[in-house]
Order: sequence, then C-alpha cells, then structure tokens
Amino acid sequence: MPHLNVEMKARVLDQNKARALILQKNAKFQGTDHQIDTYFKVNNGRLKLREGNIENYLVYYEREDKPGIKESNVILFKTSPDSTIKSILEKSLGVFVVVDKIREIYWIDNVKFHIDNVVGLGTFVEIEAIDYEGKIGKEKLYEQCKNYLDMLEIPEEDLISCSYSDLLAE
Repeated sequence: MPHLNVEMKARVLDQNKARALILQKNAKFQGTDHQIDTYFKVNNGRLKLREGNIENYLVYYEREDKPGIKESNVILFKTSPDSTIKSILEKSLGVFVVVDKIREIYWIDNVKFHIDNVVGLGTFVEIEAIDYEGKIGKEKLYEQCKNYLDMLEIPEEDLISCSYSDLLAE
C-alpha cells in the first residue's frame, strides 16, 4: 500500500517533556514496540524489514536526506513474525545495517509520533503526518508536521537529516 509521509526526526534529550506535550493534545497511545529494523543493500531508496510486537512490515521508501521536514514515499507490505522473508532478503541482497530500538507509538488523527530509544544512538522523537489515501494533500501534511514540531519546541539544530540506519553506518 503506497502512501505519502511528511516527517521529521530529532535528537531529544528530554523525552518526558515530549511525551507530556503529546499527551496534552489527547494523543492515543498505541503501545511500546521493541523493533528490529534490518536494512538491506539496495540500489535505490531504502528497504527494511521491521520486526516488532506491534508493527511487522517490509518497508520500501524514498526520501531525501536533508534537515528538517521532508517527504517520504512509502510502500508497506504486512509480514508475520514467522515469515521466511528475512532469510530470503539476507541471502539475496545482503544486510546493510540493523537498527534495534524501543519505540513508543502515539497517534493524533493521521499524525503518528514516535518516542525512540535507539541502541548505539540515543533518544529521538519522530513526527509522521501520513496520507494513506491521497486525500489530505502534501501542503496539509507539511502544515501538520510543522505545527507539531513547534509544539514540541524542538530546536532546528536537533533535527536529523538521515535515517537511523545511516547514523549507525557512519
């Protein structure tokens, strides 16, 4: 299922403050997920297998590596934890890097918030304004993302331009 995300990621030292601000807006807490994201070696975009207790997907996405709010074109394929897809991808493509994180997931309407503790990297917050059906539009998604970024009082210098996989590979 292809869809458009407008998103940002930032290093955040005070996750309690971020969590409190998100909950003040009556966000729905989906749960805490221990996620292992295995990124595979590909020529275009990024391909990862997410294995968690809440989310299990094969994810292909294309996104510019630039600071601030950015677009991401995403295709999700629901997987099951007992699938053999991981071994097929490991053998055929090879592993680029593995990201191990504990992720709290919150929702306000179509906007998804992640409070992440990433092994080897530290603590982060992500905002993803998501248009699953092409009905919201890019401009509205940017506006939502910017409004929540302002709400969380995240300074521009804390924004991350690339994925956790790229940070770990450095």
